[in-house]
Amino acid sequence: MCLESFYLDKILLNSQEEFSAMNIQENISLKPYNTFGIDKKAKFFAVATSEEDVKGALVKSNELDIPLLVLGGGSNILLTQDVNALVLKMEISGIDVIKQSEEDVIVEVGAGENWHQFVLYCIEQDWAGVENLSLIPGTVGASPMQNIGAYGIEIKEVFHQLRAINRNTGTSEVFDWNQCKFGYRDSVFKNDLKDKYIITSVSFKLKKKPIFNISYGAIEDTLKAMGIEEINIKAISDAVIQIRQSKLPDPAVIGNAGSFFKNPTISQEEFDRLKSEYPNIPGYPNEEGVKVPAAWLIEQAGWKGQTFGKIGVHKLQPLVLVNYGDGDGKEIAYLSKRIQTSIQEKFGIHLHPEVNFI
Repeated sequence: MCLESFYLDKILLNSQEEFSAMNIQENISLKPYNTFGIDKKAKFFAVATSEEDVKGALVKSNELDIPLLVLGGGSNILLTQDVNALVLKMEISGIDVIKQSEEDVIVEVGAGENWHQFVLYCIEQDWAGVENLSLIPGTVGASPMQNIGAYGIEIKEVFHQLRAINRNTGTSEVFDWNQCKFGYRDSVFKNDLKDKYIITSVSFKLKKKPIFNISYGAIEDTLKAMGIEEINIKAISDAVIQIRQSKLPDPAVIGNAGSFFKNPTISQEEFDRLKSEYPNIPGYPNEEGVKVPAAWLIEQAGWKGQTFGKIGVHKLQPLVLVNYGDGDGKEIAYLSKRIQTSIQEKFGIHLHPEVNFI
């Protein structure tokens, strides 16, 4: 996508020296930059630590006549081939208090900040609202795109606004809650505005007086097992971390991207039909119908723990596809399609990947 000519002329005239100073590398392995640990190369590679770097990368990709691919923590991508693009590693940092009262605090966070480290920082400051989202991999900039969620909480519940650079004009724009059109693991940036903006910072509204959410999953039981008598946000975070570590493989040990598929939502009628055939099928009513755990479907179809050469389905969490070492992205993509087909044939349900194929 080309930059509009007036914008290109302006930044070339005013900022040529700054942009030419960007360290553009060629033929760089992306293995360290994706949690699957897939060894594919980027034609060009650069790091952004400011909005000006992002604008510079847009100019550079235009000059090179290749796409610009923005990479956060690499925890939600599957590389199936070498990337003929300028890959821009997002490393804009900073955590700044914008506004606060006795009840709330609004904090702006650089898109390149590690999500879990941000959560831990909030806990240190006694800011509540993101503790249930502990240990989710990735960067802050990706969090509103995915509307990340876990243990009864989604980003949309603490989101205030974000700043993003328009890929066409290079201008920085602000998006509020309504403009983001949040859905289940979804936002406008995965649909109507896909590949049209680059998020540079996200602002969150957090509470100084916490409202605890421990009813989802095993949080309450884990808190009891940990001997926690007085609940606080750190205790909840610790419980979530313990649960996640017991179920999910560490990407530093076994390559993976966390949950590979979204939990599907089906109609009440479809669920009742399946319930008559599979009495133990779990279901959670929501505003759109009934959400069925994808992990349960995959396990019932016999995929849990299956290995195929250097890749497979995790032995404890069937929702996680894994690379045991030197596996290829195309192999994992093929495995995911086989799983989708089997679930469709067995249950009549289509699984949608959370992971982006590149």
